[in-house]
Amino acid sequence: MSIAKLTDRSRSIFQQIVETYLDTGDPVGSRTISRADGISVSPATVRNVMSDLEESGLIVSPHTSAGRVPTDLGLRLFVDGMMEVGNLTKEERAAIKGQCAASGKQIEDVLSDATKALSGLSHCASLVMVPHQEARIRHIEFVPISSDRALVVLVSEDGIVENRLISIPVGLPPSALVQATNFLNTRLAGRSLEDVVVGIEAELKSRQSELDTLAEKVVESGLAVWAGGDSPSSTLIVSGHSNLLENVQATDDLERMKQLFDELERKKDLIKLMELAKDGRGVRLFIGSENNLFSLSGSSLVVSPYMNGANKIVGVIGVIGPTRLNYARIVPMVDYTAQVVGRLL
Repeated sequence: MSIAKLTDRSRSIFQQIVETYLDTGDPVGSRTISRADGISVSPATVRNVMSDLEESGLIVSPHTSAGRVPTDLGLRLFVDGMMEVGNLTKEERAAIKGQCAASGKQIEDVLSDATKALSGLSHCASLVMVPHQEARIRHIEFVPISSDRALVVLVSEDGIVENRLISIPVGLPPSALVQATNFLNTRLAGRSLEDVVVGIEAELKSRQSELDTLAEKVVESGLAVWAGGDSPSSTLIVSGHSNLLENVQATDDLERMKQLFDELERKKDLIKLMELAKDGRGVRLFIGSENNLFSLSGSSLVVSPYMNGANKIVGVIGVIGPTRLNYARIVPMVDYTAQVVGRLL
């Protein structure tokens, strides 16, 4: 279903249904729609249009209610083609910027306060994916431990020492390990392995390095084992759980919130979902059953990636709540917060 397939009357009535539902949270009846500004038709005509919209899968009647609510498909149609995104007020911008800037220098402090600002303004839960930060390297060294094995010792600037075993050609002369050590130290000192590994690999492939063949094999083995090792996964920070309970009234709503809390506890699944938002720039919306993770709780996720000083996407921040979110207000809120975080980083 696309907006182009709706008549002007159907489009107006559908838009009114969605906007009224997002505002009140209650099923919307034909009499309410007929009295709305810009809808100059009788309740009977509205009912006929509602019937057509229901057949199209855009609205549904919950339980025995005479009113209608938008489906996840209907919300997606509205968000993508009919919603007018609002602007944040000066006070909201100042609140977000002030909360984030008041943090210490640690990245987790900045991101934690960003989620608190988002949850406070959106009255929902907010979450942020904190990327694994590779420490800058002070020193790297290859130490022989047997005829075919060597230990790669990596010392970071914050004093952390990591060791990994690599295979080396049998009978490798000590000079090759020294050469590999010197080669990497001149390129890694003061930088993270992640920042320079691509450049080092390109240098080796183009044969522009001054390493001999055996030393090249040592460097390649060292990079391969480090890149393929188990690194700390991204961390997920969630704030504002209690906001999700503010408007819970019916038993069904309470059950959905319990389900959402369970989903928030399964952070690994949420991290996987938020990783999808790192594939592109700009705000992304996951509405209800569009994602298996939220199929039971009926929740929506509005997220935006944020970048570091090198203009590289490193994480995702956003808001999670019931599908009855004020998308027009929350979309620019999430987008602006992601921009503020990016500038601070």
